Amino acid sequence: MELGLTGSGTKTGCMNRPVPETSVMPSASPIGIIGGSGLYQLAAFTGHREIRLETPFGAPSDAYMQGQLAGHEVVFLPRHARGHKLLPSEIPHRANIHGFKQLGVQWIISISAVGSLQHAYAPGEVVLPDQFFDRTKGRAADTFFGEGIVAHVAFGDPISTELQEVLYVSAQAAGATVHKGGTYVNMEGPQFSTRAESETYRAAGHAVVGMTNLVEAKLAREAQIAYATVAMVTDYDCWHPDHDNVTVEMVIQWLHKNTALAQGILVEAVPRVAKLTGARAHEALKYAILTPREHWPEATAKKLALILGLA
Repeated sequence: MELGLTGSGTKTGCMNRPVPETSVMPSASPIGIIGGSGLYQLAAFTGHREIRLETPFGAPSDAYMQGQLAGHEVVFLPRHARGHKLLPSEIPHRANIHGFKQLGVQWIISISAVGSLQHAYAPGEVVLPDQFFDRTKGRAADTFFGEGIVAHVAFGDPISTELQEVLYVSAQAAGATVHKGGTYVNMEGPQFSTRAESETYRAAGHAVVGMTNLVEAKLAREAQIAYATVAMVTDYDCWHPDHDNVTVEMVIQWLHKNTALAQGILVEAVPRVAKLTGARAHEALKYAILTPREHWPEATAKKLALILGLA
């Protein structure tokens, strides 16, 4: 099945407009990987080259690294930039996801460091969330739309189940203790949780807490890219009576331990993802755009050309 953008549910036809100079359209569809805290490069990467992009939403976090992993084309981006230079609130999420779209990516695997909110999820283990709970205070824009074009994508199930299933099998094959399902609490940061916050999340039954993934998931859905999180547990936040409150030192120790495991999961996952033929997320805009085509402002349509399937 040929996958790609399907338009908005209204008949849009095709604009006689050249592909923007910022768009890079490889012959094969690569798999996108976002590296979180501690994962700034891939050890098993071969033949890679840096690609610096400009997008209609500014510059991404860093250069994308495109090459082969486990014999398949992948595109890697460190969300905090190499050297970990960006706060969670400073990450240019729209540029990051749009850049993946420019590179032809249809699947994104997000690797993230998280704190555990339950006894069942110990440091060194992996959680594959299927839900998000927003505790941010108003970060950078979490939609591509606006400025005259309105869209409301379905987001009841924010994680690609097709991709999550592959990641579950791959994590098991890599020797991880992996938990499928659970809610990722997206807190503001950059400070860690207070004890009251942590206990509130626990009482609600949420699984893990982090600072970055919800906006990525929202934007990936609007870009019709299938997205799933691999949450690597580094600590018990601050709620556990038998463990110290989370510290940067503690997190860094587990980041080093988790890096090899994360790369092992990716080596297992990439060939499996390459065999997938489609996901529901790839048609997320089919009925999402409410603004009739004749009312689209020209400047906004140009800015969103790639998202709208016009470029």
